[in-house]
Amino acid sequence: MTVLLRDLSGKRLELLKETLPKMKRVAVLWNSREPASVTGFKETETAAPFFSLQLQSFDVHDVGEIDRVFSQMPKARTEGLVVILSPFITLHSKRIVNLALKYRLPGMYATTQFVEESGLMAYGPSIADLYRRAATYVDKILRGRKPADLPVEQPTKFDFIINLKTAKQIGITIPPNVLVRADRVIR
Repeated sequence: MTVLLRDLSGKRLELLKETLPKMKRVAVLWNSREPASVTGFKETETAAPFFSLQLQSFDVHDVGEIDRVFSQMPKARTEGLVVILSPFITLHSKRIVNLALKYRLPGMYATTQFVEESGLMAYGPSIADLYRRAATYVDKILRGRKPADLPVEQPTKFDFIINLKTAKQIGITIPPNVLVRADRVIR
């Protein structure tokens, strides 16, 4: 799983850097109280030097902190935003996306939910594909297979989504070499 997270963290930073080649400082929004978020943050830290990016950590644990940390991002001279997925972050996705728009921060997210709520870009496992694959597991179990005998699988299908309405709203142009790689574009 660690290799997959590192690959995903690196890919997200790569796509953000290709979109904004002059970008140097990236805000990372995460929750240190959730283990998966900690792992995601560490993997993002590991990947950042490969793209000559400095990370600015913004750790949030409650709703009030979200507004506070976003108001600090301009003072930290951040030029982009990476959001590390966690249940808390997902629960407050709309607020996070709206604040990213308010502060004109190009954001990279882990799920399409954020982009559908006006986030700029998302790269991550295809949730629809994961549901379909989970259904095959349920079918096998209902047909008598023991869950312990079924292999653990990693995601195999990934989605890259770009919201061009958001790009226009925050005043950036998505380069053609990035746009052509998108699986879905919201216009």
